[in-house]
Amino acid sequence: MTTPRTATISRNTAETQITVSVNLDGTGAANFNTGIGFFDHMLDQIARHGLIDLDIVAKGDLHIDGHHTVEDVGITLGQAVAKAVGDKTGIRRYGHAYVPLDEALSRVVIDFSGRPGLVMNVPFKSGVIGAFDTQLAHEFFQGFCNHAFVTLHIDNLKGENAHHQCETVFKAFARALRMALEFDARSAGMIPSTKGSL
Repeated sequence: MTTPRTATISRNTAETQITVSVNLDGTGAANFNTGIGFFDHMLDQIARHGLIDLDIVAKGDLHIDGHHTVEDVGITLGQAVAKAVGDKTGIRRYGHAYVPLDEALSRVVIDFSGRPGLVMNVPFKSGVIGAFDTQLAHEFFQGFCNHAFVTLHIDNLKGENAHHQCETVFKAFARALRMALEFDARSAGMIPSTKGSL
């Protein structure tokens, strides 16, 4: 690691105004203000369990619903991670994690492939957690994938409580992200691809 892997990205539209700052080599320091309490709780999982310093300020049209805010945070976070990771020299590229929470168990696998793709199978037992529409979890991860240029597979393998299901997904995502972004001493200075670029 020769330079800090940090980035700040702002996204301003007629629907949302968002600023995201990341430090991929942080300690999990976090600050959130999206206006959606449960979503802030999930973002905190990414920071804490991914050991990514994460600062997100979002003002969205919550008088309509949370869709634009959650999706655009995913987009902006994806852009920030893509900028911070750079050309991916020396990273592991792939990451995976299984995370349980009581009766719930989720698996997440990520590839910093340069090709956006999301396969998500999470049969939420409830449509709403607090003020968070569970359908928006997909929108968040889709936005992230499209702009971080990653392939992401998310599977909730077990779960009866929607809060537990969602939290295991975000924690597993964080752990997989952390693994993929780690530097591999055996491939220092190398792009982890036979193509020579990602």
